[in-house]
This record gives sequence, structure tokens and C-alpha cells, in this order.
Amino acid sequence: MTRKRKVNYPPSRSSRGPAPVYTPQVTPPTVAVINKSAGVGKAGIVPGVRVIIQGSGLYSGETAVVESLMGGVIPAAIVRTEAGQTRRIRTVDLALAPTNARPAEEPAPTEAPEG
Repeated sequence: MTRKRKVNYPPSRSSRGPAPVYTPQVTPPTVAVINKSAGVGKAGIVPGVRVIIQGSGLYSGETAVVESLMGGVIPAAIVRTEAGQTRRIRTVDLALAPTNARPAEEPAPTEAPEG
């Protein structure tokens, strides 16, 4: 007479140790960041006005003149930089340039009398 074998059940899944620790997802620096307020545009940008290009990009920080505006989901403008280059830029990345953008000439220092 043969004996009946004992049945072996695998261990339950809950007994395999503690749950992994939650770590927040980190966005790598190579992923593009979307500016959701770009669709609003910026008031005061009209053709012929002098602007400063903000944000990051090829002409960042340069002064330019707005040549034309384009509507759409994200309003944009074609600008011509002082170097003569043209570029299409979102209006949210433009800032109005101060009216006195060119520095005023300083008076020559007067010589003090010796003595």
C-alpha cells in the first residue's frame, strides 16, 4: 500500500517581504517643459515695437523689433534682431524693451585744479 503524498502549496504573495518604498517620479532634464500659459499670449506686443527676447534659445537676451504677429493656439511674432536675423517667437517669451534702451552718453570728467 502506498502512502498519500503531502501537498505542498507555494508561499502566499503577501509573505514575500515588505512593499517597496514609494519614490516620487523624477523628470529628467532632457524632457521639454510645456508652458501652459503660452496660449494666452502677451498684451502690448504690436508690429513695430521694440522687445527683449526672454527664455532660453538662440537669441535669448537680445533686443529685437516685432515685424508681424500670428494668431493661433499659441500666439507668435516674427522679430528682427539688431544683428539682422529674423525669428518666429512665442509672444509669451517677449518683453517690452524700455524706451531708453540705449545708454546715454556720460559727460567727460572735469579736471580738478592743482594746488
